[in-house]
Amino acid sequence: MLTCNHPIPPDRYNERVEDHLRITGFYHASQIGIMQCQKALVNALIERWHPETHTFHLPIGECAVTLEDVALILGLPTDGLPVTGMTMSSFEALEAECLIQFGVAPRKSDCRGSCIKLTWLREIKENLQLIDDISIQSIGQYSWGAACLAHLYRALCWASHFNCKEIDGPLTLLLCWAWIRLPYLSPLPREPRSFPLANRWRNWERGDRRYRYLKLAHFRKAFDELQEGQFVWVAYAVDRVDPNIIPPEIYMQSVVWSATVPLVSFEYIEWHATDRFRRQFGFVQGLPSQERNLEKAHGETLTGPKNLN
Repeated sequence: MLTCNHPIPPDRYNERVEDHLRITGFYHASQIGIMQCQKALVNALIERWHPETHTFHLPIGECAVTLEDVALILGLPTDGLPVTGMTMSSFEALEAECLIQFGVAPRKSDCRGSCIKLTWLREIKENLQLIDDISIQSIGQYSWGAACLAHLYRALCWASHFNCKEIDGPLTLLLCWAWIRLPYLSPLPREPRSFPLANRWRNWERGDRRYRYLKLAHFRKAFDELQEGQFVWVAYAVDRVDPNIIPPEIYMQSVVWSATVPLVSFEYIEWHATDRFRRQFGFVQGLPSQERNLEKAHGETLTGPKNLN
């Protein structure tokens, strides 16, 4: 679950750090505060998820979390290069990459397998200077929003298996999507005019403690009895979201939000099946295409032979 376990004071960053966060595309996401999970709602949504179509099946039709939702709820960039590359597992490859990125390499004792211990990163943090603007700018070239959505789709696909008992991934995105699309099932929003839109429900449990204890049966019943008109298809119209709070750089990428494309994050490849829920973009829903079979790519893992693309 995407969380930020501390309050957000004014002027949280100095100007240089804020500039770098904006260049990389993570500034808006860094402003998201604490988001309490509602486990029963998550479980009810998982029950409605169909991995073969990558959509929720509800009485009013198919729907899903889209790139538009990622951009407006989390403020992540959605148009750019796919987040992928070589999978490097050797210490030598890790050492070389750290030299490129940080100018210093960890010792073997600072690593565990192909992972770097946080203690080493904390030690170099105080001495690390953000002077390589070219390297910083390259981070902003990627579609981090598409990678985030790929992780959510993969998490939902795994969690929909009968023998799966847990779920990871950006659950803040999932919950806020449900609360925006189904406002009668949401807790009371605390900051309705904030951006990213996830901050509408920052610390929601402080003002709506009753909502925390709603059970799975409550949400199952609500989904079973869902009527046309209760689901908000066009959730970000001007009568629902003040366009003045949306930064221009977010709207500039809206051309890709309704695209029917694969979502990529390293070994995660998921299908953005927007042809199945055109009403979420204000279009007339026609007959959707046959669901896309991603075959082996849909279950790809990083086990087996290493150092492969």
